[in-house]
Amino acid sequence: MKKTDRQAAIEQLINQYPIATQEDLMARLKADGIAATQATISRDIREMQIVKSPDENGHARYTIFKENGKNEQDRLYESLHDVVTGVDRVEFMNIIHTLPSNGNLLAAIIDDLHLPEVSGTLAGHDTIFVVSPSVAVAESFHDMVLSHVRTEDEL
Repeated sequence: MKKTDRQAAIEQLINQYPIATQEDLMARLKADGIAATQATISRDIREMQIVKSPDENGHARYTIFKENGKNEQDRLYESLHDVVTGVDRVEFMNIIHTLPSNGNLLAAIIDDLHLPEVSGTLAGHDTIFVVSPSVAVAESFHDMVLSHVRTEDEL
């Protein structure tokens, strides 16, 4: 499995479940059919800036460190700016083109936000299909993505 795919899976797992140890994380990954060694998981945790912090009940759990208090929405906008190379809309779907190896990570960010404009995503190496509940909603999502994509002047 590619590192980017594994790290996207790790991000989804720690956002969904109260994972507090590397052993818990390895067990969740294994349950999802992803084999990884303790050394690999340790490296991923360091690279992804995963830290332990108390949840709403005071129990320690892994979370991704947020720079300067960035929230998930800011992270989406920053990622759209940094990795999206184009976006096309076809009826109620948006096809987002990314730099290589960024499709899964961007899709994980979109999925984690549970946006009302997104019914679901399907991600690959450098392309994401985003399904919206209607044509009008897909158009709104398309406009939002375009407003955060890097312009030619910034290249």
